[in-house]
Amino acid sequence: MIAIVLIGLAAGSASALMFASTVSGVHMSLLLSLLAPLPLMVAALGWGPLAATIGGIAAASGFGLIFGLRYSIAFAIAVALPAWWLGHLALLGRPLTGTTAGNGSAPATPQLEWYPLGRILLWIAGFAMLSSAMSLAFGKGGDATTAALRNALLQAFPAREGLSTGQIEQLVDAMMTILRGLSAVFVGMTLTLNLWLAAKISAISGMLRRPWPDVTSTVLPPMTLVALPVAVAFCFVGGILGVLAQIAAAALMMAYALVGLAVLHTVTRASKSRLVWLTCAYGMLVLLPWLILLIALGLADTVLGLRQRYLRGKPPPLPAS
Repeated sequence: MIAIVLIGLAAGSASALMFASTVSGVHMSLLLSLLAPLPLMVAALGWGPLAATIGGIAAASGFGLIFGLRYSIAFAIAVALPAWWLGHLALLGRPLTGTTAGNGSAPATPQLEWYPLGRILLWIAGFAMLSSAMSLAFGKGGDATTAALRNALLQAFPAREGLSTGQIEQLVDAMMTILRGLSAVFVGMTLTLNLWLAAKISAISGMLRRPWPDVTSTVLPPMTLVALPVAVAFCFVGGILGVLAQIAAAALMMAYALVGLAVLHTVTRASKSRLVWLTCAYGMLVLLPWLILLIALGLADTVLGLRQRYLRGKPPPLPAS
């Protein structure tokens, strides 16, 4: 128990320092802040969620004492809570009824069914929604930001481009929608990367408390396909409900883009140009306009079962010698 407490405190201190490094103004500090959940996730996967709980509470309390309640809440929502809960879900398993594994001399142990990766991905999308919505609450507010951007565009564009006031307002609305969506996508991708890195670090060090999952088989729950068009429909409502719907739609699209990556990893296994395909796919995560192709691929797999069709057409694996 003492070791868990010490590991948790060390992980919490590391996460807090990485999260607060942006105040230094150094460019590298941005990368450190993005990786702030990593130490707590490593603690959760290697020593259990209790270690991440201890570290998260200690770090959030320290932020509250030094910087105030606002920064404490921001750290808890953006770093501590996702790291603890995602680590807990990754280690969540239940015995499969009627299945055991043993070699005759050793007692049989039950086979475990681990928490589905698709549901973990959906939780990541939920945290992306929560973090983006809270950033609006802690920031200037959507109306003030829109007004400031509109004033800037009014001064910058008409003289050169001949844009009317109505066109500028449409441009402002489009830019604000894109920025809200980018915020949710960015948070979701960052949490996914941190969880993958934490699992890799734990597995390499021999501390991962579960088998390595088959990431390429990730599928989202069926109801996600219903939630996405509903969120897209509410995007046109306007007001705070429309803003939240835009964030939700972007986060769910991010999840389907990651499913699209899993599809590519599956269907390119036998391709000689696999490295080229995957390099282009990961480049789409940076180039926003092309991200729609991964989203479409993830949606197509959900509806048409592309991976299942591909795997059914492949010969069965050779038996182990």
